[in-house]
Amino acid sequence: MERRDVDKKSQLKAVMVCGAGHSGSTLLGLILDGGPDAFYVGEGGKIRYLHDDRKPLHKRVCKICGEDCPVWSGFEWNQDAPLYRQVADHVGASLIIDTTKDTDWIRARTGELKDAGDDACLVLLIRDGRAVVNSRMRKYPDRSPESEIERWLSQVKAGIELYESFDGPKLRVHYETLARDPEAVIGNLCSTFAVPFDPAMLDFQRSRHHPLGGNNATQFVAASDYVAQNGKPFVSLSDRGKPFYENLNGRIKPDTRWKQEFAASHAELFAKMAGAFNEQISLRG
Repeated sequence: MERRDVDKKSQLKAVMVCGAGHSGSTLLGLILDGGPDAFYVGEGGKIRYLHDDRKPLHKRVCKICGEDCPVWSGFEWNQDAPLYRQVADHVGASLIIDTTKDTDWIRARTGELKDAGDDACLVLLIRDGRAVVNSRMRKYPDRSPESEIERWLSQVKAGIELYESFDGPKLRVHYETLARDPEAVIGNLCSTFAVPFDPAMLDFQRSRHHPLGGNNATQFVAASDYVAQNGKPFVSLSDRGKPFYENLNGRIKPDTRWKQEFAASHAELFAKMAGAFNEQISLRG
């Protein structure tokens, strides 16, 4: 694996993301992955599954390279030492991005960072709950809307609780704003966390990525450089994602499919169970 020349004794910084799934965290992680000396692990919690044949293949390999990934195929986690420092030394990075979102995982990694004298940063990523629930119902049509609304409420409330108690640099980001004006949002994020910003980061398809877990469709879009060099990536684009993602042509744009797809009965139920809360946390327009 080609390593970057980074001083291992320099201070490490990690940007972690909390909030609900299906809120754009993969997009955010892939953009930040284009920064100098940055490495996006994907959903870092999946590191626990590396080399474990009992787990499904898609949960234990790089979503773009598959089993032959030059990063993850040779990585072994020593759980007696700080995880992000091991990853940073393995790839030659000074900035680690992790979009696991699980609050217990984030607290554990934050403790490791602080004990090692490194820096922990937190993003609370918020998306209109109707879009999240619709996305989950599209992916898991056999699940009940009640359970998916409750899941969204639980994840967002846990993320807000963690964010409010987090002692360190932190930023609240709305998916809708990120997708509409990514340069402003990423520029603000980099400024807040004191990391370098380059507008070229927004062209995330031109960077090499090695994510574990995360959104298949966004990763498929991000795999164009890999495809040019190696052919078909491990990740694939489902039929339900093709109409939106195949027409992006390298652009970042809001995914508003929920406005046409969200069933009236689901919208009514969401308004009853979570409408007021959604209004409190979501951007209008």
